Amino acid sequence: MAVKIRLARGGSKKRPFYRVVVADERAPRDGRFIEKVGTYNPLLPADSAERVTLKLERIEHWLSKGAKPTDRVLRFLDQAGVLKREPRLNPQKALPGKKAQEREEERKKREEDAKAAAEAPAEEAAAEAPAEDNAAAEAPAEEAAPEPAEAAAD
Repeated sequence: MAVKIRLARGGSKKRPFYRVVVADERAPRDGRFIEKVGTYNPLLPADSAERVTLKLERIEHWLSKGAKPTDRVLRFLDQAGVLKREPRLNPQKALPGKKAQEREEERKKREEDAKAAAEAPAEEAAAEAPAEDNAAAEAPAEEAAPEPAEAAAD
């Protein structure tokens, strides 16, 4: 017989209240249980001492007999310092699917192409502008040279 330490829901609609129970894993969630070992009231503030109440010596007894806590009960036991809960870490879960990743890559490529196209005319205009400036800078120098020659001719 596999035994679990789990939550059994009580309370009315929209007003949950849970009992922490030791039950056969084949029994219904809110059905037959072996022993009640605590309570959990999610409606109370998180810092309230009455939010989670546990009979730790009975829980330790059942753990020594081989009872397995569910994930939520394991969180309570970790807070109480009875058991250590390893954090679950799945960084792949948050990533978008393959199709969404492909669309994102295509969008980035289009943006890069648009930036490159926008920068190319700007570079050409910048390249033409210094050439015009150089021609304008050279033109007064050429005009300045003939003026002294005209003065010498007078």
